[in-house]
Amino acid sequence: MATLPELIEAYLAGPPALRAAVAGMTREQLVARPVPGKWSTLEVVAHLADYDPIIAERVKRTLAFPKPLLFGADPDAMAAAGAYHERDLEEELQLIEVTRKSLARVLRTLDESALARPCVHTERGLLTLEQVLALAGRHIPHHLPFVAAKRAALGV
Repeated sequence: MATLPELIEAYLAGPPALRAAVAGMTREQLVARPVPGKWSTLEVVAHLADYDPIIAERVKRTLAFPKPLLFGADPDAMAAAGAYHERDLEEELQLIEVTRKSLARVLRTLDESALARPCVHTERGLLTLEQVLALAGRHIPHHLPFVAAKRAALGV
């Protein structure tokens, strides 16, 4: 069981790791799909930027309401509608950073007991705030190997 400060630290570690993972890539490299059937690096970053506000909203709803219902989201549907290759890398990175800094400010006001607050996810079922935060902290690290594979395939 992680402590609230540990969960916040893991959550805030994601943006610098993502920024480092994409550092130095050209626009052409960012939109390339060197791994067949997989998203480009920019699509991965745009996906993360789309999901961070969703995650923040889930956390805030869990704090504000008794056992709120949290809706799942289809990443492929969001990618298809999200104009991911029209996005600006720096704007997407800044959105992730600002979203996480803002939520971390809220999280720092909580006491450890808040981690037990329940919510119900339409796909995952009953969760606690602790589980939602742990998932949030792992989201960027989950995608970093995909970015590394694209860099390797491009010889970057």
